[in-house]
Amino acid sequence: MPTPHQQAEAALTAYALSLPETDLAPGWGETRYLRVRGKGFAVFGDKAQASDALTLTVKLPISYEMVQDLPSMRQGSPWYRENRWAIAHFGPEDDILAELDTLKGWVRQSYVAMAPRALSRLLTETGA
Repeated sequence: MPTPHQQAEAALTAYALSLPETDLAPGWGETRYLRVRGKGFAVFGDKAQASDALTLTVKLPISYEMVQDLPSMRQGSPWYRENRWAIAHFGPEDDILAELDTLKGWVRQSYVAMAPRALSRLLTETGA
């Protein structure tokens, strides 16, 4: 039976793949990489991540500062901070399924930030 963290990753991946012109590609090491027209907008996983943990990296141009004080957030390198990429890590003690709506919002914000303008407009115009 999948762990809650595996269930959350599956739900977030399904949500992301429902967005226009997205695909899932292997990342580096044990990571999974979501792309829109070949540009990455979300990364799942981390080095030697356990099945009862999940790390999600997304670009948050709007809410980056607001999320930095959340307990799940990790500090990235200066490049991540300068470019407003946020790294969230959920361990075995975290109720990640309770955070799904928030995480879907982050995935969407990252998609809009990285997608070509025409796709971003399509998404915002349709309210998808």
